[in-house]
Amino acid sequence: MRPDGETTNAFLYCLAVAARRSEVQVVFFLAMSNHYHAGLIDSAGRLPEFLEYFHKLFSKHQNVLRGRTENFWSSEQTSVVELVGPEDVLDKMVYTLTNPVKDHLVAQAAEWPGATSLDATLRGRAVIARRPTHFFRPDGPMPEDITLDLVRAPGFEHLGPGEFSALLIERIGAVEQSAATTRRQTGLSIKGVSAVLAQPWSAQPDTEASRHELNPRVASRNIWRRIETIRRNKAFVAAYRAARDMLLAGAEAIFPAGTYWLRRFAGISCEHLPSCAA
Repeated sequence: MRPDGETTNAFLYCLAVAARRSEVQVVFFLAMSNHYHAGLIDSAGRLPEFLEYFHKLFSKHQNVLRGRTENFWSSEQTSVVELVGPEDVLDKMVYTLTNPVKDHLVAQAAEWPGATSLDATLRGRAVIARRPTHFFRPDGPMPEDITLDLVRAPGFEHLGPGEFSALLIERIGAVEQSAATTRRQTGLSIKGVSAVLAQPWSAQPDTEASRHELNPRVASRNIWRRIETIRRNKAFVAAYRAARDMLLAGAEAIFPAGTYWLRRFAGISCEHLPSCAA
């Protein structure tokens, strides 16, 4: 996923197409050279469909672009973390947009040459991408271009566009200053945009990936909100198991809201998602 022009446009295009197709709203995103982060709102309960389509579409494009045929994504399950409160959303947004800064690839988040929602968020603009020249047929059914309108981070609707941009700039600036201090203290240097774009697309990190670490499903600064959310998730699992037992016993069963596969592919009755679910 080296952030050259073709890869960046393809990432934006596939993201926008998948979001429109699955009714998922995009709050923020950033693509690094070997992974990406995105903040999404899944009011329609179709996140699995979004992930499947986006990952499939983008991987096929990249395999054609790079002349490869192997699996593109890791075989591990996609990490999906529920952000409980507004501050948790903002924290993850800043974390995402400053990924290249914390890795000392660039000094400022705005310098990252890859796909990022930073400029669109700060300027209140939509993200526009053109149909890639690789993999997609020129006369095919996919749109020639597509527009992705980002949505405001949940919980900050009371702020005007300028106020939210100022808040985001302040938080990002703090991370940039912290990274600069680390470089001064340790002697680290910035890789720079030119070096990032010049690296072979098949290059691999010098260090091994961490293994056997926790994979959280909930993120919250507030311990009580985190506990409440974890309990709610456990209640979902318990309700799902009870409904499954009833179904296997031949009785009529209604599965809890949030059930995906059975609802979509087996026509099983499920409770309705709350209108404010995200």
